[in-house]
Amino acid sequence: MKIRTQNSVPRFQPRRHSTGFTLIELLLVLVILGVLAAIVVPKFSGRTEQARVTAAQSQISTFSTALDAFEVDNGFYPKGSAGLNDLVTAPRDAQSWRGPYMKDAIPVDPWGNAYLYECPGKNNTSGYDISSLGPDGRANTDDDIKNWK
Repeated sequence: MKIRTQNSVPRFQPRRHSTGFTLIELLLVLVILGVLAAIVVPKFSGRTEQARVTAAQSQISTFSTALDAFEVDNGFYPKGSAGLNDLVTAPRDAQSWRGPYMKDAIPVDPWGNAYLYECPGKNNTSGYDISSLGPDGRANTDDDIKNWK
């Protein structure tokens, strides 16, 4: 049988140093995070718009490739403003259509507007013009994305 001695009983001593954070320390951390967010967030928001412009340029390039394949098969580019739809569904006047030349339906641009297609083009008179209205959604402005210079 063991006899307990007074030394074997654990004694609790009050803590001298607190391990938590004070309210001032927490507020200081929040202020620092707020300052960092104010610096970083605008930089990323500019990247979003740049990514949309790049996506529109890539889509116009994809249209160009599909239109060139259409022209090789049929001897002409699709006519009219709705000509991009001829890449997905066979037009009546295309005897050698081997499409669809696009996997899916014709997409809208990254800002939700339809791509503008014109054949014969005003800028590419021997071919076609494809453009996106860009971020502002208005035609003939500096932010338009197009397949001509």
